[in-house]
Amino acid sequence: MKLFRHTFSFFTFILFLFFNSIFYAQTISGLIQPIHLTAGTPDTIIVSDLFYAKDYKVNFYSNKNIDIKFDQAKEILVLTAEENFEGIDLVEFNFHNRKYEIPVQVVMTQFHEFSFKPSGTVQSVNLFGTFNGWNRNNLPMNRDANGIYHISIPLEAGRYEYKYFVDGKELVDPNNPVKTPNGMGDFNSVLVMAPKYTDKLFLHVLDQKKSKDGIELQYYYEIENQKNPINYSNIIALIDNEKIPAQKIKIDGNKITVDFKSSELIKNPFFRIAVNQDGQTTNIQTVRFVNGEPAGDDKNVTLQDQIIYSIMIDRFFDGDSSNDKPVHLPDLSYKSNYDGGDFQGIIDKINSGYFDSLGVNTLWLSPVVDNPDSAYREYPAPHRLYTGYHGYWPLHSYRVEEHFGTMALLKKLIRLAHQHKMHVLFDYVAHHVFIDNPIYKKHRDWFGTLYLPDGRRNLRLWDEERLTTWFDVYLPTFNFVGSKAAREAMTDNAVWWLKETNADGFRHDAVKHIPNSFWRLLTYKLKKEIEIPEKRNIYQIGETFGSYKLVSSYVNNGQLNAQFNFNLYDVAIPTFIDEKNSFVPLANEIEKSFLVYGYNNLMGNIMDSHDKVRFMAYADGEIPLTGNVDASQIGWDNPPTVKHESSYKKLKLYLSYLLTIPGIPVIDYGDEIGMTGAADPDNRRIMRFGNQLTNWEKETLADVRKIVSVRKNNSALRYGDFQTLDVDSTCFVYLRSDMNERVLVAINKNGKPQNLKISLPAFYNLSKAVDLIDSSTMDIKNHSLEISIPAIGFKIFRLD
Repeated sequence: MKLFRHTFSFFTFILFLFFNSIFYAQTISGLIQPIHLTAGTPDTIIVSDLFYAKDYKVNFYSNKNIDIKFDQAKEILVLTAEENFEGIDLVEFNFHNRKYEIPVQVVMTQFHEFSFKPSGTVQSVNLFGTFNGWNRNNLPMNRDANGIYHISIPLEAGRYEYKYFVDGKELVDPNNPVKTPNGMGDFNSVLVMAPKYTDKLFLHVLDQKKSKDGIELQYYYEIENQKNPINYSNIIALIDNEKIPAQKIKIDGNKITVDFKSSELIKNPFFRIAVNQDGQTTNIQTVRFVNGEPAGDDKNVTLQDQIIYSIMIDRFFDGDSSNDKPVHLPDLSYKSNYDGGDFQGIIDKINSGYFDSLGVNTLWLSPVVDNPDSAYREYPAPHRLYTGYHGYWPLHSYRVEEHFGTMALLKKLIRLAHQHKMHVLFDYVAHHVFIDNPIYKKHRDWFGTLYLPDGRRNLRLWDEERLTTWFDVYLPTFNFVGSKAAREAMTDNAVWWLKETNADGFRHDAVKHIPNSFWRLLTYKLKKEIEIPEKRNIYQIGETFGSYKLVSSYVNNGQLNAQFNFNLYDVAIPTFIDEKNSFVPLANEIEKSFLVYGYNNLMGNIMDSHDKVRFMAYADGEIPLTGNVDASQIGWDNPPTVKHESSYKKLKLYLSYLLTIPGIPVIDYGDEIGMTGAADPDNRRIMRFGNQLTNWEKETLADVRKIVSVRKNNSALRYGDFQTLDVDSTCFVYLRSDMNERVLVAINKNGKPQNLKISLPAFYNLSKAVDLIDSSTMDIKNHSLEISIPAIGFKIFRLD
């Protein structure tokens, strides 16, 4: 009997270990995004940027195309693709007895030589541009015997803006006639590097077929001048981060079919597929499953479904006049003073159904933290007085701004937003505090110093002292690089705000001025303390002006979900404003962004922001795109007004683009009525509603609601791929497809209607086009659609 008890106890112990290993085994959290490599060039990856886990006890398998070095102690992975390899491959690793895959895309770069001949004797010439984050110092050019300066650098296919920095002066390339306005009263030279392969190459969505046992996904591989048929070795297919077994994939010519059982879709996985042949790789098609079906219905909202509405609290709506306490100083303008907007005002607009009728589902609030009650002079001339109405001068990191309301009222706002199926993002300021903040007074060692070793003030040296520069003399910058305690304290503070209020994420200020180590720590804490235990997604979007390389270095599973896509914005604005600018560069820039972030990215697409001149000021000609213009001074001396009805048409045209491209659309408050404004603070005017609007503004609001509704009700605009079907100087036509539908968008910025005949793939078997604005229908004949796009107008069709 004693022996039986011992045997039973041992057996019970073994069972405990077995079931414990099943239910508590380490798994990967997050979809591992593709790594982009340049052939022959090593790249270093922090493993926590790939996925979240409690530990990173990873074993990598060898790969014939990619050299792999992994430092277990430092959790650093170094990948180097063979110099003669290009395309996509999978790097396989073992994590707690389970195999996972990392998709790695490899390109061969082309070298381009820049040359510059100065008109006289110069001391130094440097090249700088979008390819190096506009760093004026790290690409010095060499002078030859003829006095010509040269440099050759590797560049991938894409569009680049650049200038020469000659003895402290910025000059465009005199040998390059192609240039574009840079938004600062001058021009940049433009270089377009053509892709190595020009043949048409695309993996198309065909259809889905449901059964009681599961679902079948169908794709079609299109390639010009195909040399060989495809087989399983050409298919890259992953369910979440694991390879799909060959037996689940059927190939019939160029048609690819993948079968899934219902039991495989219980955990709402992602499916990704691409074709890799002869060094060329198609687009990666992604399907997100929700409740066993491709995502897209309005009952199961994901981060991909967000339509963000940005609110500057003080300038939105005054719901409680008792907290209207502007600062009274003789030199202080109303433009830079508190104006009365508050939490109650936002609550009132939620209750009135304003946001519901507009169709937005995520509110981004400007900083809610306590700011100083007085006004302070900006360091640069003319040293104007400003208050902290905007919220970006944190006086106390655990209190709300009393001009806006109380913590209890903020929590009420968030609860009410959630009841209306809206998320709320806080604008979080981690870079600095106001000089009277108790944190600065108590922990000076957590902060950098105002003066550099050479005696200069470290003020607004955005690129030269990127991680240490102060924004003003009363805004000390954290030294996150040198102070672990500062990193711990401020990441704890950010987590506290979400736990305390139940908000849904952050818009992060000044991301590139804060080291990656801070964002890694913050995201680790958010996943560990909120996302994983509460089973909810936290969305983090950052603000960074810079190159694709710099911006994307913060966007991954271990840091931020997204950043604002200013690189795309910088091309889009002059394209829509200036009739002479073709849509072709914009189409190229969109494709470039896909190479970096993919179709199903969460990057924020904008038309306006609180830091930019408003679109309407450009559209109406009040602020020119070119020339030596001080947009801020215009805002003070001669604030723009809207005089032309056509400017509202241009705004709606831009929004038809913004709300139909991949990424997350961000509507700045006032965009929906065509609010104008020069640079800060004129672009932050008080919002107007109802009878305060002009007839043009009322019409614009009604039309914008329709465009937002089209995005909200059509999944292809949120989850679909992207194909340019026609593009020229005046028109841009593109198609978006997911497993639920196809949507075609046609944009015309010309002052006259444009008639187009759009060719569509025969294997789509399309017969009808439904106008998603007015519900009219058109026939698709012989795989072609003939449409007339109105002047400065657009058409959006669902293709059946």
